[in-house]
Amino acid sequence: MSVDLTTSPYRWRWLILVVMTVAEVMDLLDASIVNVAGPALERSLGASSVGLQWVIGGYALTLGAGLVLGGRLGDRYGRRRMFLVGLAGFTLSSLLCALAPNIEALIVFRLLQGTAGAMLLPQGLGLLRENFSGPELTKVFAVFGPVLGLGGIVGPVLGGFLIEGDILGLGWRSVFLVNLPIGLVALAIAAKFVPKKPGDRTVQVDMVGAGLVVASCALLVLPLNQGQEDGWPLWTWLCMAASVIGFGLFALQQRRAAAAAREPLVTTALLRKPAFTVGLAGIALFFGGLIGTQLVLTLFLQIGQHFSAGDAGLGNLPLALGTAIGGAVSGAFLADKIGRKVLQAGPVIQLAGAALLWFELDSLSAGSFSIWDIAPGVAVAGVGAGMVIAALFSFILAAVDDEEIGSASGVLSAVQAIGGSIGVALFGSLFFAQAKTGDFTTGFHHALIVQTCLLAAFLAITFLLPKKGRSEEDQHGNTPVALKQDAAA
Repeated sequence: MSVDLTTSPYRWRWLILVVMTVAEVMDLLDASIVNVAGPALERSLGASSVGLQWVIGGYALTLGAGLVLGGRLGDRYGRRRMFLVGLAGFTLSSLLCALAPNIEALIVFRLLQGTAGAMLLPQGLGLLRENFSGPELTKVFAVFGPVLGLGGIVGPVLGGFLIEGDILGLGWRSVFLVNLPIGLVALAIAAKFVPKKPGDRTVQVDMVGAGLVVASCALLVLPLNQGQEDGWPLWTWLCMAASVIGFGLFALQQRRAAAAAREPLVTTALLRKPAFTVGLAGIALFFGGLIGTQLVLTLFLQIGQHFSAGDAGLGNLPLALGTAIGGAVSGAFLADKIGRKVLQAGPVIQLAGAALLWFELDSLSAGSFSIWDIAPGVAVAGVGAGMVIAALFSFILAAVDDEEIGSASGVLSAVQAIGGSIGVALFGSLFFAQAKTGDFTTGFHHALIVQTCLLAAFLAITFLLPKKGRSEEDQHGNTPVALKQDAAA
């Protein structure tokens, strides 16, 4: 039986924070937790390099493509209801992934898992805003944000531990089965203790716009995954061209929906703000490079250096620790002190880490490789990445009006996930092209070259962003205007 309490403050509100954090970290972890499962999937299901890229990137694809729609559904049908639906779907699809009899089924179930995650993830911040207020809400965001930020980074470490442990002989399947007890407990607690609050049935859900986003994303990621394997035939280039047209049609359709007094999927005023639109490009470039190189690091350790899943997971620790340090320094004082220069210092430090890693790879001796040989370069790159991750959203959101924060945040998160999916496809194809020849170091070098180009483009974009970011409180819509709108809803 659900609790329906409207008193303030709600006595079980801190339990809600725990459930939201656990459920959404579980969602984000699954974006990278299977990075270390490549050899295991090859042995068990006969997965090819393309199949592995779809298992990893397919989840991020449907997650990103559905995030804005998931937020809209939460507005219409109630965030609690959509959180429960998303969490139940995520838990069930995790079970299906664990039971997959072949790689084709696993890919389909991963796409479903990403879709469920897109229904789940947007509800967390809204539910926290419904149950916390004032100084408590600021404290909640101070915990919730950084934990989510590190969720995807530590995925390979946890995945390696689970696969290496081979609990009950489950191997890679345990990566998905671990979600079952967590999901079921979170579902039971949320159903009982998250208060009911009805949605607004006057909110319109733009399914045409959502369909255009999904189709355009698929047309972009499909050729990037398959192109290298098939020799880049004509259809791959036609698909990518169609993707660009699709995104253009989406922007046009959104403007027409707004002009016809229908509610668009994305607040159209956002598309007329240059700082916001270039910020979207910056997010795609940054996270595409970050997620792509993290995947290449794991593949290099497992396929190139024959690390076990557990050792490859631990090999990601320098990146995770560097990211945590960079994020703590940036979030605690640096972003407030030097403004957007933190977004310029971050990629410069990443580039220094990439250069150091390049020389570390060049100096490797055959048969004597250790993770410590490349740990300094990886850690330095992680520090730079953490500095950007902690501050990037706040500077882009500084370009939008208070009433646009909800829509803007959803779009930024969606582009982040889609950028990660593109990164998996692009960097995976680069690495596997060299892996076929056995030259894994060159494959890593090629990935570093592409990352350097992406970081250089991102660095140029940062000069077009606002000089100051939004405060943590304002960034999550805890402004007088936003709170007034919530009360009216």
